[in-house]
Amino acid sequence: MTSHQPPLWRRAVAELLGTSLLVAIVVGSGIAAQQLSPGDVGLQLLQNSTATVLGLTVLILVLGPVSGAHFNPVVSLVDWVLGRRSGSGLTLPELGTYVAAQTAGAVGGSVLANAMFEVGTSLSAKDRATPGHLLAEVVATAGLILLIFALAATSRGALAAPAVGAYIGAAYWFASSTSFANPAVTVGRIFSDTFAGIAPASVPGFVLAQLAGAAAGLGLLLVLFPRAARAADDVVLPHRSEPAGP
Repeated sequence: MTSHQPPLWRRAVAELLGTSLLVAIVVGSGIAAQQLSPGDVGLQLLQNSTATVLGLTVLILVLGPVSGAHFNPVVSLVDWVLGRRSGSGLTLPELGTYVAAQTAGAVGGSVLANAMFEVGTSLSAKDRATPGHLLAEVVATAGLILLIFALAATSRGALAAPAVGAYIGAAYWFASSTSFANPAVTVGRIFSDTFAGIAPASVPGFVLAQLAGAAAGLGLLLVLFPRAARAADDVVLPHRSEPAGP
């Protein structure tokens, strides 16, 4: 990545922190929803999705200027792929660092949410890998990739925080899987046997579906916005160091 970016260690901390807090929001609000509205799954989903929309929007606004606020391995992967076309975006070592930080953060966020609600950390028993759920993950992930990179390609990155939050909130409802659309978050949610959890056996299918969705989203992006590769440094938000003072 070009030298005007913040140091990699700082970006890695932002990705770890952001992904950790995102999973804590998803899992924690799921636990709260179960406790507040037992027996009403529709209301639980509304509470869970509302907290996620608001929390994700804030996290992008706070941490985006440092790391771009990817918080998602498929976003980082597509950023790397596009960058190979233009000499921008993440390098391969940076991609590995981002993915490692995102995955570690996601697991930590799940453990944190469990601790806050004193439910204990255990592997989820919630099976999710049905054909419909996997198709939903392809669709939701493709839409997310197209949205994020289209905004960057058209110099509308300032809208990323509310737009991504709104899209994920909508995808909670239009996707039968409730739109994980994120391999790191999927892995993190293994570690909470609660409303937002996912059984380990369901994870490989979800991750493969998310990768397929990322490829589909990238294909659509290149058809609709052929010059999108030039904006790889501006995903999800532009993240450039401030110039040194006098």
